[in-house]
Amino acid sequence: MRKFEIVKNKNKFFLLSAVIIALGIVFYFINGLELDVEYRGGTRILIETNSEIDANEADTVVEKALGKSVTTQSLKTYNPEAEDDTIYMLRFDIASDETLTDEERSLVYDIVAQNFDVKENGNHDMLSVSPTIGRETLMNGLKACFIASILIIIYVTWRFSALSGFSAAITALVALLHDVAVTFSMYTIFRLPVSEVFITAVLTILGYSLNNTIVVYDRVRENSKVMRKQALDEIVDASINQSFARTINTTITTLITIVCLYIFAAVNNISSLMDFSLPLIVGFVAGTYSSLFISSPLWLMWRKSAMRKSLKSA
Repeated sequence: MRKFEIVKNKNKFFLLSAVIIALGIVFYFINGLELDVEYRGGTRILIETNSEIDANEADTVVEKALGKSVTTQSLKTYNPEAEDDTIYMLRFDIASDETLTDEERSLVYDIVAQNFDVKENGNHDMLSVSPTIGRETLMNGLKACFIASILIIIYVTWRFSALSGFSAAITALVALLHDVAVTFSMYTIFRLPVSEVFITAVLTILGYSLNNTIVVYDRVRENSKVMRKQALDEIVDASINQSFARTINTTITTLITIVCLYIFAAVNNISSLMDFSLPLIVGFVAGTYSSLFISSPLWLMWRKSAMRKSLKSA
């Protein structure tokens, strides 16, 4: 099996990640970050139609009548009570500092009914979220990520005490932050709205990426016992190479499932599944990359720096 020189080329791997994250930051200042109604606040209106409607056309009509920015999606799902019955919906998201008034909500429905084939006595739902509740929801999600990070540090520090557990924990956390930053960059570069499933996707990515990182750390710990005469660089390189096939194969297997899920959601226009599966695809690729090329080389740099300081003090 071919041996990859990961440690020797670590700066190239670091540079690639830095470029992607830097692009995300640049596009953040260019495009900003689009928050969905659940996080920013505003109004979501669902109107059932008799057939599939062009979302761009509906978006233009409602924006012109309402005088506000509107994000429109054409949705399609299946009736659980009748398998052959397809349900078509138009979803209008009006993210703003204030929810729509009763008059504005009625205006949206009336203008859609006048211009498109709206189903009489169909399902028409509305969700209003105040900016305060939206910000509170976002903060609660970020708190969940913060708590998960603290627990990760505690667990990895305990699990890998033989590898100077705290350094292993911090470098693993840096790798996880890398995965979140790469996923975040996707949202800023392509101007995707951050929806309610974003935090769920992020926590899933963290768990998956940490599992891959722990596999590599386990190999480093075991090889440190049997390769005592080798330099630390060689031990880390050997450990990554021994974990390489397992990590790649696991990721490919997982991605096949998630890509199929995304394709199914795209074909059937199921936006909630698309919003969940797309960041998972990007996050899992980033997580595999960071587990193999970021976390262990970072840990190696930390350990070598600590060893140099110990020698100087001695």
